[in-house]
Amino acid sequence: MENVTAALYVGIALAIGMVAREYARARTADALGDPNPRRWGWLSFRPRAWIDPFGTVILPALILILWAAGVRTPPFAYAKPIPLDPHALRRQPRDVVLVSVAGPIANVVLAIVAAMGLRLGLGGIAGEPCRLLSLFAFTNLSLAVFHLMPIPGLDGARMLALVMPPRPREVYRNLEQYLILFILLIYFLLGGIALGIVDALTDALMRVIVGPFRC
Repeated sequence: MENVTAALYVGIALAIGMVAREYARARTADALGDPNPRRWGWLSFRPRAWIDPFGTVILPALILILWAAGVRTPPFAYAKPIPLDPHALRRQPRDVVLVSVAGPIANVVLAIVAAMGLRLGLGGIAGEPCRLLSLFAFTNLSLAVFHLMPIPGLDGARMLALVMPPRPREVYRNLEQYLILFILLIYFLLGGIALGIVDALTDALMRVIVGPFRC
């Protein structure tokens, strides 16, 4: 039962974290001059516009099943590619970087809010509130770290592409359409390495942001 409860908390954190990160990206792109996120319904807290069948539904469900079974793999999810037109942004490449980091920053902010609750003793009322806040912070930090990985289709890859020569950059960006294949590769062939990196970086951030207050 304890593992099922943990999976429930992680699921809540993933849902809130994904809504926050996609809204932050759309709001940032809109503020920097690209009308496409607003035009395509992305500038909303409703997830209908950006839900990806695999990345937003199937993948998180599999992760939550693993958590319910006691296997605590780093929780993450992803959405459809944001309808971004880099040429509509006012300043490149700065604005592309700002849109790319907006999502991870939103997740880190949510983790900081949860950490503040723990530090103020809100989680000390009982074991479950403390556990909920800890897992909320952990899940959002895991989301932030995952999306900064240099995997085509994620925020980290878009920033990495900016420093590449034109031809490799074009090839790298074209790989975004195969994001689902990269995710399957990470889980079934490179899981120990890639997920280990995400877990280690997330744990390091937890030590900095939450400190000894986690449950």
